[in-house]
Amino acid sequence: MEIFLEKRAVKHIRLSAEEAIEEGETDTLREDIAGVFSDEQIEEIERRIDSGDFHDFLAEILDEWSVEDVDELMELLEGQLADAGIDLKYTAQDLDDEDDEDDEEDEEDEEDDDVLEDDAFSTIDEEEL
Repeated sequence: MEIFLEKRAVKHIRLSAEEAIEEGETDTLREDIAGVFSDEQIEEIERRIDSGDFHDFLAEILDEWSVEDVDELMELLEGQLADAGIDLKYTAQDLDDEDDEDDEEDEEDEEDDDVLEDDAFSTIDEEEL
């Protein structure tokens, strides 16, 4: 079985893990990790893991984690899921969406710049008169 996580979900986990490193507290991180999976995905994971409980599964991963390295956490999560026969994959679709949003923002900025430039020329023309 494959589970696809969107880039935003991965980013959310990474940010939460960084906060956990700073605070030394992993409860919020466990909730944040659980939150990126759908109910159907959690049910499938629970069917495949020995404990049968997703939150216990996450607790075991966080207990193994050194609380020092975000990449280590991601590797542990991927490894434990792989042991349960689940491949964790990452989608690039959201990255494309973010690029589109950035392009739109750039276009808006350019339009704003054009307006500012037009105003600047208008002001200069008015002052010269």
